[in-house]
Amino acid sequence: MQVFKFGGASIKDVKAVKNIAAILATYKEEKLVVVVSAMGKTTNKLESILHDYLSGKDYKLALNTLGAAHKDIIEELFEQPAAVINEFNNLIHQLENTLIEHKNEPYNFLYDAIISMGERMSSLIIARYLKSEDFSICLLAAKDVIKTDNNFKEAQVDWKATKEYMSPSVASLHLKNKIVLSQGFIGGDDNGNYTTLGREGSDFTAAIFASCLHAESVTIWKDVPGILNADPKKIKNAALYNELSYQEAAEMTYYGASVIHPKTIKPLANQMIPLYVRSFQTPLETGTLIHDCLVEHLTPCIIMKEQQCLITFKVTDFTFINEHNLSKIFQALSQQRIKINMMQNSAISFSICVNEEAYKLDPFMAHLKEEFDILYNNKLTLVTIKNYEEGIIDQLKLNKQVYIEQRTRKNFQMVVSDD
Repeated sequence: MQVFKFGGASIKDVKAVKNIAAILATYKEEKLVVVVSAMGKTTNKLESILHDYLSGKDYKLALNTLGAAHKDIIEELFEQPAAVINEFNNLIHQLENTLIEHKNEPYNFLYDAIISMGERMSSLIIARYLKSEDFSICLLAAKDVIKTDNNFKEAQVDWKATKEYMSPSVASLHLKNKIVLSQGFIGGDDNGNYTTLGREGSDFTAAIFASCLHAESVTIWKDVPGILNADPKKIKNAALYNELSYQEAAEMTYYGASVIHPKTIKPLANQMIPLYVRSFQTPLETGTLIHDCLVEHLTPCIIMKEQQCLITFKVTDFTFINEHNLSKIFQALSQQRIKINMMQNSAISFSICVNEEAYKLDPFMAHLKEEFDILYNNKLTLVTIKNYEEGIIDQLKLNKQVYIEQRTRKNFQMVVSDD
């Protein structure tokens, strides 16, 4: 049994959905679990609808536009679309009712209830279409088998409960169907509420299914030929990695490589389940294989993480930065669930580079402002070069203002701006 994951770009329109069917047709005799994301930029649009509603703005135009876009796809995919449109309209009604009925709930609770609609919409359409194309397929709600805590927006998986729910459910469905289709990004807590696993979490969902079901492999279908050593939109002549070790891939995601969600690698590496990253545009190409291996002389990997904030702390009484001061900063970071992307300290200061998330950073800095002088710069870029070469560093520094930099035996990092 294999697990496939198709992201938003691979299911964004009619042509893309038909392409999924063409890919799956080559695996018709195999048992598959297929995980799908929301179509195109649906998640962003749902976030805007939620924001407009809570701000008292007119949200119905955006909601109607989102619904119409999905219904246009349904109209073109199906010869008799009425039944699918009725099912889809039920989801739209649920979405609006959820907004109204749960307006006074905590924001993160409402966020997960609304944003999860994107995957519910896409999975409905794709499951019904594949069924109409004579695929042996059934739809499984991820909320029913991926069990989490109630830390909405960043829910943590209850692995024991997930295995207990998932294994018999999928096994039962596979007795009658070759394909079990489910949603990425979504889980459910003990009270039956929708939770989400963090933005771009569909890759992680595929790894959860694979780990719990002891899958043969996972394939993530992307709009790139595999894992490249740099973003081809920013670096010319980006090179394809034919294979990577679990450790290299995990480090790349930690530093900000966006091809794979950071949580994806660990559950696969623990069970030695290989991960393929392949292009849905050229499905005959092998892409990149991530597995237990040793690859010597890896091409340097350049990762640019934008929308970064550099925060520097100095003790107000002119003493040194010591363990006591650092513990206060780290405790405040933990309370706000802020991840450090880079850090550096001197005798009198401590600097961290973090994602620019005002809703976390504002209370974080407010909590510490009495004990530290705090300086910060935003709209910066964190550049990481794994397996670096000096010439590459010099090239990337051109026309940049460098705020801080540091290197280890294998990796180089710097925080820069274009000023």
